[in-house]
Amino acid sequence: MEIEAAQKYVDELVARSKAAQKKIRNYNQKQVDRLVRICGKTIYDHAEELAAEAVEEGGLGNAADKIGKMKNSTSVAYQFLKDKKTVGIIGYDEELHIADVAKPIGVIGCLIPSTNPTSTVGGNGMYALKCRDSIIFSVHPRTKNVSVKAVNLVREALKVAGEPEDLFIVIEEPSMESTNALMQKADVVVATGGPAMVKAAYSSGRPSYGVGQGNVQVIIDEDCQEDYEYIAKETVNSRCRDNGLPCTGEQFIAFPLKDEEEVLAAFDKAGAYVVRDEETAAKIRNGLFQLTPKGKYAFNICNVGQDVYKIAKNVGIEIPEGKKSILVKVKSVGKEELLCKEKLCPVEACMGYNTFDEGMEYITKNLEMEGMGHSAVIYSHNEKHIERAGIELPVSRLIVNACGSTAGGNTLANGLAPTMSLGCGSWGNNSISENLSYKHLMNVTKIAYKIEDAVIPSNEEIWAE
Repeated sequence: MEIEAAQKYVDELVARSKAAQKKIRNYNQKQVDRLVRICGKTIYDHAEELAAEAVEEGGLGNAADKIGKMKNSTSVAYQFLKDKKTVGIIGYDEELHIADVAKPIGVIGCLIPSTNPTSTVGGNGMYALKCRDSIIFSVHPRTKNVSVKAVNLVREALKVAGEPEDLFIVIEEPSMESTNALMQKADVVVATGGPAMVKAAYSSGRPSYGVGQGNVQVIIDEDCQEDYEYIAKETVNSRCRDNGLPCTGEQFIAFPLKDEEEVLAAFDKAGAYVVRDEETAAKIRNGLFQLTPKGKYAFNICNVGQDVYKIAKNVGIEIPEGKKSILVKVKSVGKEELLCKEKLCPVEACMGYNTFDEGMEYITKNLEMEGMGHSAVIYSHNEKHIERAGIELPVSRLIVNACGSTAGGNTLANGLAPTMSLGCGSWGNNSISENLSYKHLMNVTKIAYKIEDAVIPSNEEIWAE
């Protein structure tokens, strides 16, 4: 599509979107929450067919996990949003005498990645509607049909309910020209996708929320001897979820070297194919990563979102039946070991440490190589070690005693906001260092009342030593 034609096309979509958003901007909270439910329940009810079509069209992940992701993410988000006020005065600070008034932003432009082509529609769509915004989706070419279907299902549900269907609009034939035009015309851009797309969003001239690259690190503390089977089960199931596509999936494990046999045995029992020898490790390393014309190593796209047996075939190894993931014991970390980079498939690396300090050094080096700002996981009963990890690691989320793939963004078992978009702060060149939520898709007016009994010190008193 030519630039001029794309801009005209997007202008028409934005005009429709603004007209629909105008119709709901004075909705009360009950009406708003009804819209949110319509969106979430539609994706929930059609999870099976959308998952099957996503796998068939994109060739990424697996249907069972995509069903679970859609059902869980919409359910968790709806429960999270139920009691949240987004209309009128939503809060009052008694001490500062300031009232917060929620107001819509307008039109949200949302970029959908091929790795999450349907859940993103539900998650970001629910947040937009909660704030009385409309939303326009730009889909990924690899999974455009299933993303378009998901949006159109919500459109139809809105129409049947007597609500403006143009609250949800999708660019049905994606192109770089139309996506760029959307990013320039939307009131706010939410870019969940690769670094290039996120960079384009931030360069669009519009307020934008992007995500950073994942490379989730795990450290198992020295006091977890009784928990190895639990940790292994959690980690393996997390790593193989949707064939390793979630950016919150674990990539590297630092464990106590003194318990190496116990740890590796637990992972083997949990379904990991444990690789100890360098010859096999080299095959996996060389099969997963390839040298680019620029002289850098990049993850081989043929391995993205494939199951463990397809990965084994691709890298030239054989693994026994009943395995869910591959765990490779490595001898170095950071830039010296490619397997310590992010791998969008059910493969992770591990290395034993002599001291907790050494383990922290391992995972820090890996994050500094790739994935700063994203997430880390710690299994520990030592509160000082947990707090230390939170203080020292360059991540936006530290998950404690739970797996990364769900606890990082789609659970009610911790206080993190459910999300499809995980901000990584300045480490990841992002504008936020938290989970994107409805709060980021609303404007807030602050009513500042005079504090009648305020004690205001003089300048001399302020600067007095």
